Amino acid sequence: MTLRRRLRRLPDERPRLALVVAVLAVELVGASGAVFTASGLVSWYGTLQRPAIAPPNWVFGPVWTLLFALLGVAVWLVWRRLSSPRTEGRARVALAVFAVHFVANVGWSAAFFGLQSVDLGLAVIVVLLALILLTIRAFDRVDRRAALLLVPYLCWTAFAAYLNYRFWVLN
Repeated sequence: MTLRRRLRRLPDERPRLALVVAVLAVELVGASGAVFTASGLVSWYGTLQRPAIAPPNWVFGPVWTLLFALLGVAVWLVWRRLSSPRTEGRARVALAVFAVHFVANVGWSAAFFGLQSVDLGLAVIVVLLALILLTIRAFDRVDRRAALLLVPYLCWTAFAAYLNYRFWVLN
């Protein structure tokens, strides 16, 4: 049996294992943006004028960890639909849209912290918001619960976009 076929059947044959794999994969990819954040946080971020509404730095780690866990569950719900001939095509599209959106998510950390560019970060986060909306729509066509799990992520990213905008105005 090919790897592709095994991966498609995993959520049906071992749903708990598949859920853990999905959550861990999203957490790991999401955490990859921390490489950029760590380097920019120490040397550059502290020199910026902060918006009054900006939460303390320690808030971001737990919030992103929780949001990435929700995204992992959402991916798992969609992944489970690959084995159904009725939803396989929509599930493939939804997972592809998710993957593209996740590149933009990591790209924001690279732009804002890695390149130390508030301007580029703002441009990337606007694109990211649009891609999150597309992902929600694509997930909704497969599993409404998966789409709803992305709503807190959309709200937090919209807040992050506002913060990014305020950083841009102040700096």
